[in-house]
Amino acid sequence: MSYGLPSKQTVNAVGGRLRARDVAVGTRLWTLDGLRTAQTTVTHVMAAKARTAVEVVTGHAAFTVAADLPLITPDGWVRAEDAAGRTVIRTHARKLCRERLTFRVGYAFGYFVGATCADGTVGRNYVSLVVNDEAFASRYARSLNEATGLDAQPQPVTRPSGYLGRDIPGFRVRVVSSYLADALRQYAGGDAHHMRQAFPRVVLRDREVFDGFLDGYADGDGCRAKHWAGRTLVSANVPFLVDLAAIIGARFTPARKGLASHLTVVDRWAARGTFRPEHHDADPVESSWVTVEAVRPRTAPGKPFTLYRYRLRPHPTFLVNGHLVRAAE
Repeated sequence: MSYGLPSKQTVNAVGGRLRARDVAVGTRLWTLDGLRTAQTTVTHVMAAKARTAVEVVTGHAAFTVAADLPLITPDGWVRAEDAAGRTVIRTHARKLCRERLTFRVGYAFGYFVGATCADGTVGRNYVSLVVNDEAFASRYARSLNEATGLDAQPQPVTRPSGYLGRDIPGFRVRVVSSYLADALRQYAGGDAHHMRQAFPRVVLRDREVFDGFLDGYADGDGCRAKHWAGRTLVSANVPFLVDLAAIIGARFTPARKGLASHLTVVDRWAARGTFRPEHHDADPVESSWVTVEAVRPRTAPGKPFTLYRYRLRPHPTFLVNGHLVRAAE
């Protein structure tokens, strides 16, 4: 039977890190439910003495556990002492206490994603849009608020104009949320830079979401035609426009010599019957695989280790320095 953690080894508790000996019945610990974080509650705490343990070293952290404590790998659970060279699952421990948003996936969500793809900036822990048009900034703020629940308001700013050679007035919408920033990066294939972003297939859930995306993207990087019923979208990101053209059934020829390309979106594009709904989860994946670089034996120099193990509900797993381990059965 596995006895898990030396007394001074910390675990990821909901209120912050705790030493193993300070975990009590009722303490809530972080865990992973699939690929996303969840909470679980300690129902029993047990302790035993041991002379040996192992230090597990990954590319992100090191932690000390009992040699037989199970770690999850793509092939199932393995004992910590046998984990060297294997990949184990982890999450970013510093992001555990951040606010997790509840996305309302509808027209407003699609508009927000489309406008961000066209004109937005996705930082490490923030999302912003800076534009000249106050009406566009207001629509973006309303959509962001409706889709995420975050408070977003347009603010007047000035920004330099390379063409005019002077500062010009504009409007900025900015929210701080690493959860939202991570989600947008994942929608765009891992890189939200306008020239490298992939088409965000999360907006293909249904026509309402996709119509919102088209409107948001067109407000940022498009214009309505004067002599025919439709819009023209502009981007130098050719793979992005290629994917979008296939979805709306449009012909698309990239511009030559690295110039911005144009995609025509007629108002009656849906009559072509090329739109196919796809379901993609809007919540970001909060875990990844990491390689165990070394497993080092640790022997108690004097007094034996006091190893603590727990029983948990509803999930029988918890996080140690962001790495998933299994509790007592």
